[in-house]
Amino acid sequence: MPIDPRKEHLLDHAYDGIQEYDNPLPRWWVWIFYATIVFALVYALDPRGTIRGPGRIKEYQAQLADADRRWPQGSGVIDEATLVAASKDAGTIAAGRAVFATNCTPCHGPDGGGIIGPNLTDQYWLHGNTLPEIYKTVSEGVLTKGMPNWGKILRPEQVKAVVVYVKTLEGTAPKTPKAPQGVLVPAK
Repeated sequence: MPIDPRKEHLLDHAYDGIQEYDNPLPRWWVWIFYATIVFALVYALDPRGTIRGPGRIKEYQAQLADADRRWPQGSGVIDEATLVAASKDAGTIAAGRAVFATNCTPCHGPDGGGIIGPNLTDQYWLHGNTLPEIYKTVSEGVLTKGMPNWGKILRPEQVKAVVVYVKTLEGTAPKTPKAPQGVLVPAK
């Protein structure tokens, strides 16, 4: 009596009266599995990074270096003489008016009279009214009062222009000015 070849592959155990065949994986599948193990070892032990590349941290640092090269920021501090010189340039003031209209009017109003932000036309100031003080307030923001850090959002030229424009608003008469806030700074 010939032996049934299917019986040779039956496993010895049975579950609920069902016997199970021993079906090995196809050889090509096993070789792919071994290849992934070899690749993982080579990938893990790749000292020159030829497979992995430079890595996320080095790529990020390279992108930061490229951004610093393309858009130099300097020390981030601007001196009063630069701001005074910019305040005498009509083009800078016009650029500042455009930046103010785009970014500042929701809080300070189109005429600087204040809505939820303070009035920029009176002599009362929360953080100082000199050009360097205004520059610091605009570029660093006042997060506790809801003013964003515009130095990280706008370009340095835009920050300088809007600071110069804000200084020109001082002493103007808006339609509906907000009540004074801050410390009285007498006009010089």
